[in-house]
Amino acid sequence: MGCWHSSLSSKDPTSDHRHVHTHKPPRFSNGTTAAAAAVSDGGVPAFSEFSLAELKTATNNFSSEFIVSESGEKAPNVVYKGRLQNRRWIAVKKFTKLAWPDPKQFADEAWGVGKLRHRRVANLIGYCCDGDERLLVAEYMPNDTLAKHLFHWENQTLEWAMRLRVALYIAEALNYCSSEGRPLYHDLNAYRVLFDENGDPCLSCFGLMKNSRDGKSYSTNLAYTPPEYLRNGRVTPESVVFSFGTVLLDLLSGKHIPPGHALDMIRGKNILLLMDSHLEGNFSTEEATVVLDLASRCLQYEPRERPNIKDLVTTLSPLQSKPEVASHVMLGIPKNEEAPPTPLHPLSAMGDACSRMDLTAIHQILVMIHYKDDEGTNELSFQEWTQQMRDMLEARKRGDLAFRDKEFKTAIDCYSQFIDVGTMVSPTVYARRSLCYLMCDQPDAALRDAMQAQCVYPEWSTAFYMQAVALSKLDMHKDAADMLSEAATLEEKRQRGGRGS
Repeated sequence: MGCWHSSLSSKDPTSDHRHVHTHKPPRFSNGTTAAAAAVSDGGVPAFSEFSLAELKTATNNFSSEFIVSESGEKAPNVVYKGRLQNRRWIAVKKFTKLAWPDPKQFADEAWGVGKLRHRRVANLIGYCCDGDERLLVAEYMPNDTLAKHLFHWENQTLEWAMRLRVALYIAEALNYCSSEGRPLYHDLNAYRVLFDENGDPCLSCFGLMKNSRDGKSYSTNLAYTPPEYLRNGRVTPESVVFSFGTVLLDLLSGKHIPPGHALDMIRGKNILLLMDSHLEGNFSTEEATVVLDLASRCLQYEPRERPNIKDLVTTLSPLQSKPEVASHVMLGIPKNEEAPPTPLHPLSAMGDACSRMDLTAIHQILVMIHYKDDEGTNELSFQEWTQQMRDMLEARKRGDLAFRDKEFKTAIDCYSQFIDVGTMVSPTVYARRSLCYLMCDQPDAALRDAMQAQCVYPEWSTAFYMQAVALSKLDMHKDAADMLSEAATLEEKRQRGGRGS
């Protein structure tokens, strides 16, 4: 429970490029980056550095239950899903120790990829270098991989129009990356194509970086590896086109057929033999012939005989049918609803006040509970009683008087003096200053303080309630409703005998 929850990424359907900051953002006092708590204009966070503690919290200390993909010995790394404190879902790729011995080289590579922002890419939003640890952080895509939908489906096979959409969207992603100076993509395959919360196919950003500084760029079977890579061990833009050809074969056949075998079938004009039988003939032979011809050209032995990335987009664009049908409909998955869920538990007075956004009622409750919930978060008896300590407690006392009298700007100043000394940490002070910020129409600062209160006291429902109100003020209503529900759960847990309020 506590600090590891966060919201699904939202894509901007109207714009190919999204705003991205190029400077390193400031950190909160607990190590959280401002970028981790805020998002850029297009809904994707600005690229930033994460602390190892943040990512451990997000992934429940890299629990095996959070693993979403794991590669073998050829490219030993693991991808976890996780949730940040601001409730955003993330994917975390954890490399083996010393895969990138030089942290600067790893960071430079990550920052290069992190500058990319495109609606067809599962974008890189951060990295972490801490001791021997090297981690990448990306947008989380909740609706599985192309491999799962093609090879391991349970409910329905991918319809033909969706396969054409996948091919175009990935070609568009590669074209964007190439135009932005990142033409090399390592080991493009059906596992690198992900589906976002709306069912739209996206290209994983992880393939834009090698698995290690000197490591292999391909982890798949040699039968699917570009021939020139086998000769010289180098990835070129033409190698990426070859790999795109293998993905086209996957889309056509619904199977992972070695390119050499597929080319023999193509030369024999056995197009119907190659096509996925699960389509049951529901495809256009003319369109399939165009895709098959494109795949054949992509898979040419000589790199110079393959089409370029722009040619892929040009060839696939006219084939798109059913543009009016949403991807989630084609995939047969529920629509990503923004409606807030009904709280699972009856709300307390605090919960009710927060759900109604009644700041006055929240103020009355915080005045009434005073500091009883700070018990156990400090060990004052072990602190040396100094003049600094007396000054700090005097600042808190002045803040409490101003808070009681609804002089919220004065309370912010006094509480800030108390917090800045740093000798004593009080979740109640953070909650009170959070409300003061809300009263002064500063919801960003209020959210930050509520998150700080949660980090000091991870199962304190008041911290979650204050986050719910701040998120509502920021028009993040689904996240606010989730927070409200979680706070109610924590209250119920306490009433059953657990610690929290």
